[in-house]
Amino acid sequence: MTSADLVLPPTDQQTPTAALLQAPDVQALEMAIGDMHVLLEQHGYVVAVYPTGISPAHERRLYSVRSVLESDRIALVKVDLPPLGVAVLVRQLRQLSICDFSPGVVASAARLLTHYIHAGALLHSVTKFDRVPVDLRTHAKSWVPGSQFAVVAGPEPQLVRVGPKADPPTGPEFATHLMTAKGQSQSEWVKETLAPAWQVQSIHESALPSESPAWWGTGKLVEFAAYLPDISVLYQLVSSVRRENCRWCRMELIGDRCGFCSSPLPAAEHRMHTAGVLSHEALAPPQS
Repeated sequence: MTSADLVLPPTDQQTPTAALLQAPDVQALEMAIGDMHVLLEQHGYVVAVYPTGISPAHERRLYSVRSVLESDRIALVKVDLPPLGVAVLVRQLRQLSICDFSPGVVASAARLLTHYIHAGALLHSVTKFDRVPVDLRTHAKSWVPGSQFAVVAGPEPQLVRVGPKADPPTGPEFATHLMTAKGQSQSEWVKETLAPAWQVQSIHESALPSESPAWWGTGKLVEFAAYLPDISVLYQLVSSVRRENCRWCRMELIGDRCGFCSSPLPAAEHRMHTAGVLSHEALAPPQS
């Protein structure tokens, strides 16, 4: 991971922590190469997840380290999620890392799991927000004192103005937990309105990632992410997807792209099981 505040506490004693890959202004290249070498010696493979908002210099550092080590055992996985969503995804991959999946499956599972993370924020202004299309009328409304907007960045972009008669954004159709992180906002709308509307099973709080204000265009926000918390459901979800071997590096993968070398899988070979936990009904926990 590229930032310490994107490493959420483990869900249990078995979930491992994440290693931190420091930025160039914090750690010299020689030290970064040494740290990566130690990780490879200890674990065999490294899956480095980093957000799209990372600095270009930091991203170049990751590729430089992999190039110097000439290693095909380092996966660089770039994720287009808001910061709190990235943190949730990284913890899910940490959970899967102790299962009987190969490193290639864990790396390529990142793209699959992003479709099951509903990541967004309650914003008090969208004047500087450009991650989701915002029309001029909405921009004008954001200047009205007391205005609030609920934004979902993924898996499907949504933006609604919060009000007594306004419906919350469309949420997941399967059982989730909700992670929240408060910025400079005292609003309880996420807990009191969004969580019941999305029928989340549990609400958890985290510190706001340092990158969140820049990502959302304001520090006056409450970030949230609804996610699958149960490792057994995550395991079934990943297991339901057909596995292939990358034609380029021979690593095992799921989906349409190798997590290690980024080589795409030919379309004819990209197949999923038509039944199983990929359906919303199967993702719901059994009724007691």
